[in-house]
Amino acid sequence: MAKTQIPNQVQVALWGKAGGRCEYRGCNEDLIGDLIAGREDGKFGFIAHIVADSPEGPRGDPIRSPLLAKDLKNLMLLCARHHKGVDVDYLADHSEDVLLEMKAEHEDRIAIVTGIAEERAAHVIRFAADIGQRDALISTRSIFLAMPPDHHPAEGRTIDIELVGCDYADHEPIYWTLQRDNLRRLFTRKVKERIEQKEIRQLSVFALAPQPLLIELGHLLGDIVPVTVHQRHREPATWRWQPGQPAIRFRTHECEAAHCSAVALKLALSATVTDDRIQAVLGGDVAIWSLAAENPHNDIMRRPEDLSEFKRHLRRLLDRIKAAHGEDAIINVFPALPNSAAVEVGRVWMPKADLPLQIYDQNRAVGGFIPTLTISP
Repeated sequence: MAKTQIPNQVQVALWGKAGGRCEYRGCNEDLIGDLIAGREDGKFGFIAHIVADSPEGPRGDPIRSPLLAKDLKNLMLLCARHHKGVDVDYLADHSEDVLLEMKAEHEDRIAIVTGIAEERAAHVIRFAADIGQRDALISTRSIFLAMPPDHHPAEGRTIDIELVGCDYADHEPIYWTLQRDNLRRLFTRKVKERIEQKEIRQLSVFALAPQPLLIELGHLLGDIVPVTVHQRHREPATWRWQPGQPAIRFRTHECEAAHCSAVALKLALSATVTDDRIQAVLGGDVAIWSLAAENPHNDIMRRPEDLSEFKRHLRRLLDRIKAAHGEDAIINVFPALPNSAAVEVGRVWMPKADLPLQIYDQNRAVGGFIPTLTISP
């Protein structure tokens, strides 16, 4: 037990740097207020010494203990459980270096989050189209933690758009019509009207749904306000971007056959889409353009820079296809994309400049691609 009386100004500084939360790695417990006890203004944290204030204490030292007894750099804010853990229960596992590292990580994170400017506040759209995909979107906390340092939540709740409970199967055309109409109605009521009323000025999007619906969501979002689209990763299971990953190597193919009966665009980042699968739907007389990853796989979109590069390549291809096939063509799109890239397809498409898109979806019930939604002016 510490014997040193910590000066009030040092205590205040520590509580501020810790954000009123436990600094033990992975804890982050709020130490201010207790709804059960009815004390909203109560403080329930412990100020712990990293190097004990006496030589006999945990991590104590005959020379350094008295020197560091009141030093802010030597103090941590901890909850009751971790205060006892680092000093008694698991003392051997908590060296000075380990605790200093925890303190630095926590206080750096608090500084980053609280330092985000007000204009970086973004409302959060959480979009899911069936129960299985909704599970990965259920944690508001994990979504909010993925936003800094670029943005922070504008309010403590998300704007939920959920398309669940449809009685039709996704191989039936009516399924896509109903889901698109439901999405449009919900988007208008929950998002568009608030944008028009100037309540929403910026959006962060977290979406898991069949790819045609993700593209439709992107179409609705367009560029009416600044939008940041996030990616759900499989390993680790998080919405946070993964820095230090290798860049995606994109490959584009432009078709020289200008007078075919159909035009196709395959977008293959998550999996390979072979030409014969497209020809099975559109016939052999089809001009096939493509934007693909060199090594496609289902967890490929790891960096926001890759998402920006995907959009740049797609924008160029849409322009080139229109130049090659004329104003009356329709682009049949065959996507195998990460969720974030699918949303961005709809956002990249420009209603006054681009050709209509007929979106296809790989369907297990029929064993191939089926037409779903059309994106058109």
